[in-house]
Amino acid sequence: MAKIAIDAMGGDFGPEPIVKGTIKALQEKTFEPILVGKKDEILRYIPKKYINLITIVEASDIIDMSDAATDALKRRDSSIYKAIELVRSGEAAGVVSAGHSGATMSLATLRIGRLKHVSRPALVTLMPAKDGQRTVLLDVGANTDCKSENLVEFAIMGHYYAKDVLGIDDPRTGLLANGEEESKGNEVTKETFKKLGTFDGFIGNVEGNNIFDGSVDVVVCDGFIGNLVLKSSEGVASTISYFLKDYIRRSPVAITGALLMRKVFKLLKKEVDYAEFGGAPLIGIKGCAIVGHGKSNSKAIKNAIFQAISYIDTGVNEHIENHLKEYKEQ
Repeated sequence: MAKIAIDAMGGDFGPEPIVKGTIKALQEKTFEPILVGKKDEILRYIPKKYINLITIVEASDIIDMSDAATDALKRRDSSIYKAIELVRSGEAAGVVSAGHSGATMSLATLRIGRLKHVSRPALVTLMPAKDGQRTVLLDVGANTDCKSENLVEFAIMGHYYAKDVLGIDDPRTGLLANGEEESKGNEVTKETFKKLGTFDGFIGNVEGNNIFDGSVDVVVCDGFIGNLVLKSSEGVASTISYFLKDYIRRSPVAITGALLMRKVFKLLKKEVDYAEFGGAPLIGIKGCAIVGHGKSNSKAIKNAIFQAISYIDTGVNEHIENHLKEYKEQ
């Protein structure tokens, strides 16, 4: 049974949605949650019948979103530090946090450690695609500056994440560039293209629109570009939603149509709602770390926990290590 350490104090809304999300997860799956934070505040939201199913680890400090990520290593009584230490010591197999993402990534990398042959872990997100599948995009924020060697590692890690966690038999991997031709891109992407030439499933350069059109399963880029893609996509989805609501509000005919299309709008919202996935896995570390959105509600926390359980159960880390070893020895 998977043991999951959960930063109960991370996030913008305190422990309430985190504890409630943990309860929702327990109602659907069997696992052992370890809530880390201020015990008195955590207990306030746990129904009596769940008390014996949840372990609480006291942590009096909270790393605020405005704090520097570099301070996290010094603040050993913080909820995220103690949650990460549970994974480091083997008392938990994975950690979930909707708190300070920089602190979570730094602590996970430095305290839990990297997998063998991984020079830099990467943050993974899933983007909606036309075929109903999800496109794996990495890195989306862990590494702003990358060398070609890092991008090759991301490609291998993304490939096995798509294969093991998402169940895609033969993932198609593309390198994000400003054109499909081999000559396009900057010096790093051109060098990466050459190194990935013989990699199983590599289909060459892809453009931004290919992330969403179902033509590729894994898209590789550095964290600077990946984060821009992610935030821009969120902004576009939000703006389209705003325009739809505004047009419907101003048009009686549109209001009638909206009522008839209610199910369609509900399905569309589900496709772009971060709460459906809960968080982004930091791939390339020993164990598992899921980095959640600061505004995570209970649904997002529940799904972040499910992500952690799924990641742990698939054995993806072992596959990444083995295939990176093969690549390094070539």
